[in-house]
Amino acid sequence: MNPDGSPQPIPHHSRPSAESALAATQTLFRTFVLTVLGSFFVYTLNVEYLWLSAILTVASIVLGVVVLVRTVQYKQSRLVLFGTISGLVVCAVMCLLLLVTAAFFNQFRDYQSCARPALTEQARSECQQRLMDTLPSGLR
Repeated sequence: MNPDGSPQPIPHHSRPSAESALAATQTLFRTFVLTVLGSFFVYTLNVEYLWLSAILTVASIVLGVVVLVRTVQYKQSRLVLFGTISGLVVCAVMCLLLLVTAAFFNQFRDYQSCARPALTEQARSECQQRLMDTLPSGLR
């Protein structure tokens, strides 16, 4: 604060330029998209890696909030804003999916070990029926 009560101006060299702010936001956005996709693909790869998918989901939520704030603060592209909001919705769905999978981890692990080598549709439907039989009746 200056003696007259007005705020001190920020030195020019400490203000991010519009180009560097745009570049940093775009890099953060790309990282955000990769973590969202990584979380989803790790989850679909194997339920045994649920912990890794959870870590990637939390990282993508943090990155998404940072990108969202930077996009609004620096008035950047609406496409980045739309992509970030869409990615955060996907993260919310992933959180719900991870919580349900964690609650019924053994059942989903057994289903995945049954369905992976199943070559026919009949074998897959038997695995699905076995999963439905092991879940509580309220979730069927």
